[in-house]
Formats: sequence, structure tokens, C-alpha cells
Amino acid sequence: MASNEGPVTVGLLYSQTGETAVIERAQRQGAFLAVSEINAEGGVLGQPLRTLDCDPASTPAKFREEAERLLAQGADALFGCYMSSTRKAVLPVIDRRRALLFYPTVYEGFEFLEGCVYSGATPKQTARMLADFLCETYEPRFFFVGSNYVFPYESNRIMRDLIANRGGKVIDEIYIPLRPSKSEVDEAIHKIRRAGRVVIFSTVVGEGAVSFYRAYHDAGFDRSVQPIASLTFGEPECQAAGMEACIGNITSAPYFSVIRSPANQRFVTAYRSMFGADAPISSEVEAAYFQVRMYAEAVRRAGTTSRAEILEALPTFTFEAPQGTVRIDPVTHHTYLWPRIGVVRPGGAFEIVREASAPEAPEPYLVEHDDAASLARAGAGGD
Repeated sequence: MASNEGPVTVGLLYSQTGETAVIERAQRQGAFLAVSEINAEGGVLGQPLRTLDCDPASTPAKFREEAERLLAQGADALFGCYMSSTRKAVLPVIDRRRALLFYPTVYEGFEFLEGCVYSGATPKQTARMLADFLCETYEPRFFFVGSNYVFPYESNRIMRDLIANRGGKVIDEIYIPLRPSKSEVDEAIHKIRRAGRVVIFSTVVGEGAVSFYRAYHDAGFDRSVQPIASLTFGEPECQAAGMEACIGNITSAPYFSVIRSPANQRFVTAYRSMFGADAPISSEVEAAYFQVRMYAEAVRRAGTTSRAEILEALPTFTFEAPQGTVRIDPVTHHTYLWPRIGVVRPGGAFEIVREASAPEAPEPYLVEHDDAASLARAGAGGD
């Protein structure tokens, strides 16, 4: 599309209602901040960047319907989806219509679609560092609790292997509905108590995660020795659960709002100026922000919204994201990101207790399932 054919238009696929709205509303805000900044800088191809919005209500079928509608209304690219089930509902639309989807959420890997750009972390960029940290810091006995859909099953499969490689043991693995009842959450807590001293690896998401964390806190578990560790539970979920219920719990993610850098200070200041002084920010929010910024830059460089030319332009530059310098891999269309581990401290803020010294390649297919250093540490610990 040339600049005289109308404004570049982005379609936003973020739920404002439903069980994952607690995080998707914040992701949507991250995208809107990016659009606001782009337009303040002069827009794209000589015109303001335009947005089309919707509410897919945390439902895969509605995500698919809204993707069709936004593209029919002129969206040049789509941004969003949180659960893997919603992404997988949208991908056939993207493939059939030769469109683009930018996906900002941590996911299970093992996927490639030409029209999808993955801005969230893969297991190599989250789970491996988390497995190291947990097995080195706590008694390596684990209890897995997940929501009943694809991301938890696949993430738990990968984490089980990583823990076994480090000499750890998974005591049990259970799944609860995406919208669990109080009795279903209470039953999970009962099973955890019967397992003895275990670290919880949680892939429960959305409102279910909020309920689970509250119940775990109310049950009185000592999180200094039995924390909940997650790849997804960030500031928005902590705020919803209540910070008291989150102290001592652990999240592995490329981004935390406490990162000390000029780029992050600008981002946090701008985000909270637009959405409120207490607005929580998570890794998924940061990815929702920087992927819009990277798309706009790719359009400027390509001079068009043609899918082929955007995909060709994206790997040719880096972007100073709030987490650090990021770039798109030209082969996998996944993003080089910065692995980090954060622990919730009294007062409610995450403290970064471990972080990579450089951005890590995504390797979505885990060709190297584990690295030599981790396996060496595990072997030394078992001697």
C-alpha cells in the first residue's frame, strides 16, 4: 500500500471481557501507547496510524470471527491474542488471507506460520532459566498446576524434561478449567497439601490464576520454601490477586517494570501517565507495545504494507525496547529477548534476581533442549 492509498491500519485482538481480560486489557493499552507515540512522531507513510478495535471476549471462536471482520474492514496487520487456543483459532485466517499477525505472549513454541511474528518468549527464553533457578534454590520437588488448554500441557511437558535433567522430581500434574469454580480450586489446594513440601509450577492463566494464587495464600503455605513459579503471572495479575497473596512467588519473563534503563524509564513514565499512576505492566504488555513500534518502522522502511516486504524488512533492524535491544529472527519470525527471573518482594514490586547478559535466540523448536552449562550444574549437584 502506498502512502496515497489511505492510512496504515492496525487491528487489535485483545479481550476486554472474559477470563483473560485481566491481562489482555493491559496488552491493549500497551498497543495504544505505541500508536499514540507513533502518531506524535508523524505517523506512518505520511498519515496517522489508524486502529480498529474489538472484544473477542477470551473465546477462540470470537477471535477467529473478529480477525475476519478486522481484515475485511481494512486492517493491514493484526496484533494480539493471549491464549494459544485463541492464536491457533486466528492463524488459519491469517494463512488463508495472506495477512499478518503479531503475537505478544509467551507460548509453548513448536510453531511457525509465515504470516505470524512472535514477540513473546519461547520456552528456551523462560523455562530453562526458571528450571535452573528453582532447582538451585529450593528442594527440587515439584507440583504442576495448569489451566486446561494447549499452552499448559505443552509447557509442562517441556518443564518436566528440564527438571528431570537437573535431578528434580515432579510429584503430580493436574489441570483445572479456564473458569474454575471455588471447589475446583480448593481441590487443587488439597492435592498440593497432600504432596508435602513442593514448589508449584503454575500454568494457570487469567482469572483462574488470580483465584488460585489467592487460595494458595489463604491456605497458609510458606512461600519462602514453597513458592508458586510461573511464566505468565505478572503485575496485572498480582494487582488483581492482591500483593499480599503474591509475595515470594516467582515469574520468569523477559521484562519487569523495575528494569533500570533510560528506555524503560521512558516507557513506564509514558504508560502510567496515559493509564494511571498505579497501572501494572507485564512482559506481555511490553511486547504488545514494542511489536507495534517495530511494525511501524518496518512499514516506513519498506514503504508499503505488503506482507512479503514487511517480513523482509523486520529482521533488518533492532529496536531499543524497554527490556533491552530486541530483533526479529529472519528464519523463525520469533524475537531475540532477554531472559529474567523476578521474585515478588514485600511492597509488591518484583525484584530481578537473575538475568541474561545478552538477548537470547528464540529457538522455538528447542533443537538444543538443554544447554551444556545447565546440564553440567545438574550433574555436579547430583554427585
